[in-house]
Amino acid sequence: MNSHLMRRAAKPMLFLAAFIWGTSFFIMKNTLDSTPVLWLLTFRFSVGAVLLGLFCWKRWGRSFTWDYVWRGAVLGTFLFTAYATQTFGLVDTTPSKNAFLTATYCVLVPFLYWAVARQRPDRYNILAALMCVTGVGLVSLTGDFTITRGDLLTLLSALFYTFHIVAVNKLSVNKDVYLITVMQFAFTAIWALSGALLFQPFPAAIFSQPQVLFPLAYLCVMCTTVALLFQNVGQVWSDPSSASVILSLESVFGVLFSVLLRAMCAVVPGVFYGDPVTPRLMAGFALIFVAVICSETKFAFLRPKKKAAAEETTLPGDCG
Repeated sequence: MNSHLMRRAAKPMLFLAAFIWGTSFFIMKNTLDSTPVLWLLTFRFSVGAVLLGLFCWKRWGRSFTWDYVWRGAVLGTFLFTAYATQTFGLVDTTPSKNAFLTATYCVLVPFLYWAVARQRPDRYNILAALMCVTGVGLVSLTGDFTITRGDLLTLLSALFYTFHIVAVNKLSVNKDVYLITVMQFAFTAIWALSGALLFQPFPAAIFSQPQVLFPLAYLCVMCTTVALLFQNVGQVWSDPSSASVILSLESVFGVLFSVLLRAMCAVVPGVFYGDPVTPRLMAGFALIFVAVICSETKFAFLRPKKKAAAEETTLPGDCG
């Protein structure tokens, strides 16, 4: 496919990646009823590593060195801790909350990058942080100003995603993005399998349950492999600001599907989960979403192009 077609396809691919990841929250919530967390991560990342490894098989002989192993181990460790805490958090919270609270890592990245690379956050990053903290409070705090275990674990996962993003920026320089991603997936699967063998029973029963296998296959193939490829290719052929805004729609789609499937519960009770739609919840979601856009784009799309270009500082990070 030539470069012109790739540029035209880039934004639709990013949109599809955000859409696919948005659907994953309620699918994971339902799958967790029958599949322990660590086994779910084992299946998801093992299949993802194999499929992505096969997809880029020509690159192994051309680009692979043993340097990819230790880099993949470090990145896979961060990725495992992020996914594990997020998925354990999903057990005790709703898909919509899990989606939006996870998205806060986009706001945290500039501050961690400041500590690592001595690049100071600008006023847009600080404004985004303030809006994000307020939004998190509206979404997570209960009436007696306490936070649930699931919400706390989800926020912790956002911190681990932040560590992972900054580590990717430091360790992926001049490396093949596909190969280093395969190594990340492989080590994530190894850590998940190790924990699963030690602490959780093998869910043998799910292999005779199509209602579990089909969602699990969707998570492995679409949410781990296909969406990742769409994200990588889309970001190569589009500008970073546009890509970040489109990918941040993941959290919006997460809430949208959660609300829609909550309405379906009246027809199929107890199948999916969602939040009651309240003004406080929607205000919190709106603040978090605007905070993500502020942090990633600095509202460049609202200013003249020359002024926006002069003010914008590029920092590593995405909302995929």
